[in-house]
Amino acid sequence: MPTTYLDFEKPIAELETKIAELESLSQTGEGPSISDELKKLKDKASKQLKDTYSSLSPWRKTQVARHPERPHFSDYIENLFDDFQELAGDRVFGNDEAVIGGLATFRGRSVVVIGHEKGRTTESRLRHNFGMAHPEGYRKAVRLMDLAEKFKLPVLSFIDTAGAFPGKAGEERGQAEAIARSTERCLTLTVPMVALIIGEGGSGGAIAIAAGNKVLMMEHSIYSVISPEGCASILYRDSAKARDAAEAMKITSEDLLKLKVVDAVVKEPVGGAHRDPQRAISQAGKLIDKALGDLDGLSASELKRQRRERFYAIGREGLN
Repeated sequence: MPTTYLDFEKPIAELETKIAELESLSQTGEGPSISDELKKLKDKASKQLKDTYSSLSPWRKTQVARHPERPHFSDYIENLFDDFQELAGDRVFGNDEAVIGGLATFRGRSVVVIGHEKGRTTESRLRHNFGMAHPEGYRKAVRLMDLAEKFKLPVLSFIDTAGAFPGKAGEERGQAEAIARSTERCLTLTVPMVALIIGEGGSGGAIAIAAGNKVLMMEHSIYSVISPEGCASILYRDSAKARDAAEAMKITSEDLLKLKVVDAVVKEPVGGAHRDPQRAISQAGKLIDKALGDLDGLSASELKRQRRERFYAIGREGLN
């Protein structure tokens, strides 16, 4: 049971709070048996949760993608990889902790791992800048991709950012150029690259480490050229219309799978990944393993061609 409930989950929260109270009461052994009542409430809560999450609107999916208890990149590192060794710094300016990367072992295979980390506590969120990378974060990603190519290691990237840091410091240090170079490096890699959107995939800050051979997406994550709030501010001159923007932007996994922006969707536990992080991460691991297997045996030129063709194919079906 999560400690934070989204606004549309209030009916579920009330039921689960009542269940917790009855369970606490039943453990005291005082009063009449309430096992039947507990079962009824649990069945009702389970059904309501399933019904709610079976038909989430794009705006509600955006809220779930941003849930504070959703698994972060650090959780994926801990649960999917062995022997993770972080490699810090871009060798130009400094180390950006919004992007973490290094060497690791994934199911017996040596890989390079890169991802956005938002942080969970107030202190860690500030340290990781809420997952919004400065130019040195993307230059670090390029350095790690160069390393992967040199030693012929697959690259696995995990995307979870509202976008690259938009402040003055980032612009002064070449934010746009750094994002472009990182995107270019993804596209020119001669080793397999698999990307997974685990939460928010926002703007160039996301595509900079997501232009892989296979792009996967968690069921309740989002992927877009701009945040719904940003889109609403530009198009409607009113950020309060973010709900309308989310509906129009086609940012959900279902829409993006149809448009061939992503190749596969990782099914999340009922109620979202934050309700059962271990299971969600395990499911993601299975799809990543399959995606890597699909790329095994491809030559450097074939990998580059496959990557090029998958991006050329984006939107074709939706435009016809």
